[in-house]
Amino acid sequence: MKGSVYSVSQVNNYIKNMFAQDFALSKIYVKGEISNCKYHSTGHIYFTLKDKGGVLQGVMFAGNTSGLNFRLEEGMQVICFGSISIYEKSGSYQIYAREIIPDGNGDLHIRFEQLKAELEEMGMFDDMYKKPIPKYATKIGICTADTGAAIRDIINISKRRNPYVQLYLYPTLVQGEKAAPSIVNALKFMDSFGVDVIILGRGGGSIEDLWAFNEEIVAKAIFECETPVISAVGHETDTTIADYVADLRAPTPSAAAELAVFDINDFDERLMSYRLELIRKMNNKLDLKRLMLEKYKSDFKSLNPKTQLQTKRQYAADLQTKLEYLIKNKLDNSKYNLNIFAQRLEGNSPLKKLSQGFAYVSDTDNNQIKSVNEINEADTINITFKDGKIRASVTEVEQINLGECYE
Repeated sequence: MKGSVYSVSQVNNYIKNMFAQDFALSKIYVKGEISNCKYHSTGHIYFTLKDKGGVLQGVMFAGNTSGLNFRLEEGMQVICFGSISIYEKSGSYQIYAREIIPDGNGDLHIRFEQLKAELEEMGMFDDMYKKPIPKYATKIGICTADTGAAIRDIINISKRRNPYVQLYLYPTLVQGEKAAPSIVNALKFMDSFGVDVIILGRGGGSIEDLWAFNEEIVAKAIFECETPVISAVGHETDTTIADYVADLRAPTPSAAAELAVFDINDFDERLMSYRLELIRKMNNKLDLKRLMLEKYKSDFKSLNPKTQLQTKRQYAADLQTKLEYLIKNKLDNSKYNLNIFAQRLEGNSPLKKLSQGFAYVSDTDNNQIKSVNEINEADTINITFKDGKIRASVTEVEQINLGECYE
């Protein structure tokens, strides 16, 4: 044996990668007849596409079936859009369908996808260009046929939600070759008329019936509107280019009326709630202001010159009382101290000593003699008593110990 040996899984994986790298097989439309169709409990759909020359296995996973608005049946001619890849376990290739449409509408669907991609690349679907829908619109423009379920549904819903909102209808064709120019004229008129929001819509139908809303001139007219536009074309499962360009998509005309017309009863309830809340806040504010006013009154009263003068007078009277108390206390203390000093002075007074039998001895110059050492014999001395004074001559001087005298 020469060369490398590969396992079955490796071969299948290699082939799968080849399929994945082929651009033509990653986005492909395949037309054929449905056969062996099975709806699995998981939501996946398994089927076979066949024509006179061959068969191709196919599957549509549950995540993609939401866009399928009809049921696949045996023998049905369809166009599948998806990618071709290999199922490694069985070694067979199959189409993994992302969209399936009836064969009669295949060309329109391709045109739809091409225009959608072109306009999306131009940025016409970008959220940055979406205008908000007024919350309380009072003038609503309607671009649709003047007969049919769409206008009746819009009128009925509007009257039920808010009979005071004004509705302006611009009758327009919504189907056929002349429908697209008619829609463009209606949009331009309503945009210049001064309404708050425009509803563009019609009832459901096939892709051919709704094709006017997939025209490029209609998409550009919606995009150029200064007035917010609500697209309400067909049923909930129908999607048009107008839905992508409009500022808001409504699944049905009735839903568009629900979105555009505010509920007057809900508005009245909210208004009453706001009124009660406003009254509550006003009362709280008034209460606060009353408290502040009372404070200002109190402050003003305390700052009144008359009040200030009375306060100062009271303060002066308090100071006077305090001063009188301090002076009296000071005088009482001084008197007390003076009395003590007087008693001490009286206790040391020579006159009092003399009155107690003592005498004051001095020399002829009136100098006090305190000791016998200051006297000599024959000296003349003065002896003062309480009632008089005598002059004497010293005949003898004798020193004695007073302690011995008392023994």
